[in-house]
Amino acid sequence: MIHSMTGFAARSLPLTPANLALEFRSVNQRYLEIGFRLPDELRALEPALRELIQRRITRGKVECRMSVAAATLTRSTNGLNADLLETLRHWQMQVRQAVPDAAALSVGEILRWPGMQEEANLSAPELHGRILAEAALAVDELVASREREGAKLADFILARLEAMEALLAELRPRLPALLRQHEERLAAKLKEALGENYPERLAQELALFLQKIDVEEELARLAAHLQEVRRVLGQGGAAGKRLDFLMQELHREANTLGSKSAALETTRAAMELKVLIEQMREQVQNIE
Repeated sequence: MIHSMTGFAARSLPLTPANLALEFRSVNQRYLEIGFRLPDELRALEPALRELIQRRITRGKVECRMSVAAATLTRSTNGLNADLLETLRHWQMQVRQAVPDAAALSVGEILRWPGMQEEANLSAPELHGRILAEAALAVDELVASREREGAKLADFILARLEAMEALLAELRPRLPALLRQHEERLAAKLKEALGENYPERLAQELALFLQKIDVEEELARLAAHLQEVRRVLGQGGAAGKRLDFLMQELHREANTLGSKSAALETTRAAMELKVLIEQMREQVQNIE
């Protein structure tokens, strides 16, 4: 399955005395770039989170955010550590006596104080384990989001492939007649200028020129590249770089088709092909 590099996932984890909010965002990037915005007390999780992301994602700019908010207390007995609360009150009184302008501790700061709420006093390994388990689910959601976006991109590209194949199918049978008409026009002009018996060397040059403007090879290569794009889309996985290369090859062949064109129909077809290729190329930049 094709993956987009754009995706989003969010989860929350209740941890007394606080709630942890997790967000993963990803956007386009040539390589994999991972950034973190974590509370200071969770900085130690960064290596494990990085490894978690690298196992699932190969391209894109991924940002991991975590924030902690005080949980709402619903019990009549607050479960606070009374000794620690009294210690904080005493410390605050001493500090404000010495520094009257010092700000008082807020309720949220008191609730987040390590060890303040005894009922869920998880050890650091237990806390980190729960957070990493929730982060793994968030990464799953991020990958699923990227898959959904990738499916839309694949449908967009397939629609342009079908339009290009229709153009080639319409143009190819007409090539012999178009080339023959061009040869007849050139021969008529030579006869008009030089008479019936124009030099044999000129006739040879005319034949060589007609070979140079024959675009059958370009059409064959275009068809082969289109088949390869279909194969890569069907194969899925990290296909962005391969598809980007194929877009360059398609554009090169369409340019050659236009430059060798000796008929208005071929010129128009080359222009339409380049428009479709450019539309695909823009979307390929979003694929992992």
